[in-house]
Amino acid sequence: MDSKASRKASVENNGDTDSAKNISGGGDDVGLKAKMSLLNGITVIVGSIIGSGIFVSPTGVLKYTGSVNMALVVWTVSGVFSMVGAYCYAELGTMITKSGADYAYIMETFGPFMAFIRLWIECMIVRPCSQAIVALTFSVYVMKPFFPDCQPPEESARMLAVCCIFVLTFVNCWDVKWATKVQDVFTFAKLLALFVIIFVGAYLLFTGHVEYFTFENTKSDVSSIALSFYSGLFAYNGWNYLNFIIEELKDPIKNLPRAIAISCTLVTVVYVFANASFYTILSPEEVLGSEAVAVTFADRMFGNMAWTIPVFVALSTFGAVNGILLTSSRLFYAGACEGQMPEILTMIQIHRLTPTPAVLIMALLSMLYLMSSDIFALINYVGFATWLSIGVSVLCLPWLRYAQPNLPRPIKVHLIFPIIYLLATIFVTVVPMYASPVETGYGILMISSGIPVYLIFISWKNKPKWFRKLMVSITAFFQKILLVVGKTRPTKI
Repeated sequence: MDSKASRKASVENNGDTDSAKNISGGGDDVGLKAKMSLLNGITVIVGSIIGSGIFVSPTGVLKYTGSVNMALVVWTVSGVFSMVGAYCYAELGTMITKSGADYAYIMETFGPFMAFIRLWIECMIVRPCSQAIVALTFSVYVMKPFFPDCQPPEESARMLAVCCIFVLTFVNCWDVKWATKVQDVFTFAKLLALFVIIFVGAYLLFTGHVEYFTFENTKSDVSSIALSFYSGLFAYNGWNYLNFIIEELKDPIKNLPRAIAISCTLVTVVYVFANASFYTILSPEEVLGSEAVAVTFADRMFGNMAWTIPVFVALSTFGAVNGILLTSSRLFYAGACEGQMPEILTMIQIHRLTPTPAVLIMALLSMLYLMSSDIFALINYVGFATWLSIGVSVLCLPWLRYAQPNLPRPIKVHLIFPIIYLLATIFVTVVPMYASPVETGYGILMISSGIPVYLIFISWKNKPKWFRKLMVSITAFFQKILLVVGKTRPTKI
């Protein structure tokens, strides 16, 4: 966090920095490059959104709504809600073209303290927790064919989730192109699986399998409806992930809004129709009793070929873990570039030109969350923190309209959209405080834990000499181990 100490650490190992100069092409800076096309952008968003949510959340949404038709309403409204948020982010992303998305927007609008709290929520809670959820879902679906009549062992599921994270950590440390190719391939695989389910469901609908599509047993209390949106919105989580790596997107002013529009529309249609397909042959009781809804559906429909759906779902979640890791590491990187994360996280691997330290720290934090295997508890922790912080990010849009009206805005959103989004955010964050106070309390506690961290490590400037020396030593040690240098070429001081 001390940039002078970091620069000193950078030059303590002159051999490594000279190597970095040569590899980066003599006088060129070592940094992230714009390598991603519109198609890559679409697959990052779709691949990040369609992960575990569509295969886990049907149970959570139905649990809190009580009826199939109300569950489908929640899925549709969640999609529209996400589209409105994504539309607001299109203006913010083309106006403030920095990696870091929400973090960069809040830094510009509300200053370093609020930006750090957002960074803390996203880096320490939302992203690693989401990655743990998706990796656990991956392991459950991989193992389900071997345990058809019971739940897979928890310890085995966790170990397989760890292996998934390890493999993708290597891919993201090795090459950005490898990571985007993995994202492309696994996005197409997951869409294929969902389209198979949708086509089968459409056939069953047209042949009269509509007995479960009713509003019977719908829960009318407001708190249950709000909690159902936690599960529904969790499934759509990821629509803002491309904004986090906007510096690596070619022609972002044109490609960012296109990628967001195409991706959010596609995902909403796929989600609603996939859920309708599940209920053509599965009763609400069967859905509530299943932790792997797509596997239960496949067992009923495909007979000896039922194993294919768990394979495709595993591919889907594997790709989603990759998408979260790819974009989240750039958030650590963006925070470190602003001096709000350890300086080592700003550094790029000299041979691979990837933010290796940021990728590694994201992977390690995700594995810590794997100590809990209760997916639905994790979703509730993430839900409160996610929508509270995204609501603050959307608040940046009307605030900047008033405070900085002359900023260039290639896309200008009507103010009714952020207002609608903010009102909906208040609903899904305030109401569940009464319905699930324990999970909400944990969420508030985790958010508040960022305040002393900010005061000690960011706000306090005159740190003791021994502390500064310690940070220099740690930075130099990891630079030598990982062969990383700062974003710009080091100079002697």
